Amino acid sequence: MRRSTLFLVAFFSLFILLNSDTRPDSTDTSKSVTQEKVLSHSDKTTTETEHHGAAPSPYMVIPFLLLLLLIAIAPLFFQHFWEHNYHRIAIFLGLIVTTYYATVLNDFVSLKHTLVEYLSFIALLSSLFVASGGILIKVDKKATPIVNTLFLLFGAVISNVIGTTGASMLLIRPFMRMNKDRIKSYHIIFFIFVVSNAGGALTPIGDPPLFLGFLKGVPFFWVVEQVWLIWIIAIALILAIFFMLDMNNKAGAKEDQQYSGKIEFKGLKNLGYLAIIIVSVFLDPAVMSWVPSLDPLPVGIREIIMFGVVFAAYKTADKNVLKANEFDFGPIKEVAYLFVGIFFTMIPALRVIADLAKENSDVFTSSLFYWATGALSSFLDNAPTYLNFMSAAMGKFGFDLNGGAAQTQLFLQNPDAIQYLTAISVGAVFFGAMTYIGNGPNFMVKSIAESAGVRVPTFIEYIIKYSLPILLPVYAVIWFFFFRG
Repeated sequence: MRRSTLFLVAFFSLFILLNSDTRPDSTDTSKSVTQEKVLSHSDKTTTETEHHGAAPSPYMVIPFLLLLLLIAIAPLFFQHFWEHNYHRIAIFLGLIVTTYYATVLNDFVSLKHTLVEYLSFIALLSSLFVASGGILIKVDKKATPIVNTLFLLFGAVISNVIGTTGASMLLIRPFMRMNKDRIKSYHIIFFIFVVSNAGGALTPIGDPPLFLGFLKGVPFFWVVEQVWLIWIIAIALILAIFFMLDMNNKAGAKEDQQYSGKIEFKGLKNLGYLAIIIVSVFLDPAVMSWVPSLDPLPVGIREIIMFGVVFAAYKTADKNVLKANEFDFGPIKEVAYLFVGIFFTMIPALRVIADLAKENSDVFTSSLFYWATGALSSFLDNAPTYLNFMSAAMGKFGFDLNGGAAQTQLFLQNPDAIQYLTAISVGAVFFGAMTYIGNGPNFMVKSIAESAGVRVPTFIEYIIKYSLPILLPVYAVIWFFFFRG
């Protein structure tokens, strides 16, 4: 109760502050996360107005770096203190940046945008978490390396239909249940690699950066046309490594155990909730002009529907299914607290990146776009990172990201432009798997696994033991064959 009270006080204080009569740009009517990240007023022609005010002091990146450092080392060196105080620390660091932007920069627009983005993020994650928690999938098959590999491949494919978040929330529990006698850390890690990240690189539904590109005028099927071969190679390499690791896992082998081969499915009505969530993603004024804005509320129709699904899906869920899934709100509460700090402390870092990308767009090659987008997407929100580098790429050819869909489509008529945007798209999606905070579903999968008693690597162990030695060589192969020029 004390945690919830602290969070609500901080949230409503921020909301009141952002909607006070003294805030600038009070006529801003954009309401959704995609609008806030993508759209800007056409008369904002200077760098300062495009980025909603004066540039922050470089020292204001410190709260974000400190939070990142604490997430990495606190569970190792002072776990008990961290487990009982991480929510306070995350909110406190977020409030440092909030106070600086409100009192020093007088920049309420950036704060409001971030609040809208956070609420949209948590609405999607929480609705998918609760809806999928009411679905029980039992696969009565022996968890052999080939079965596990095919399961992950299936997850990679459907992540392009229901998004990496939807696929992750739907499949992580049955994947762990199927491997209950032989579950290891690498099972969770490769699930994050494939289902929560790289799998969703083919469609705008798959991952938020690609959806933002779609809103800016990138044709819906453009990504799959450009990325399908890269996707196949990356997924094949990652799954090949997983298969070899799983071949050496002899834990829990019971040769005399019988399997029916059946797939049990309970909670069919929750598929309807998942469908509502996926459809509601498109209920955005930037996609459908008839969708109303709810200004000055920091949420739109989409978020109201998603939060409504959270309530309805939990209240109508089969209690036996929830019990079988060992469902509780612990994982989503952890994500909500940590990411409110991440979102707000990240504001200055994203501004610095945006300025650097625009100022140095002339030196960017496809190689640099790939590695720069990827490196920053590993630790920062990959959606605005994608947009910043897309803006830089378009600027190289004299086009404006905010000039409408027609400018984007003219930009994509140049072969070099196609190469650049492909590099940016792949870097943003693939590299989200490099850390737990690189993409929203990553931390959710980690928290769900921990709640189920599965031992997962720490933040640093994840990077050193898995992402660097496994993913980086795979991504280097992709770079060598597709973006080296």
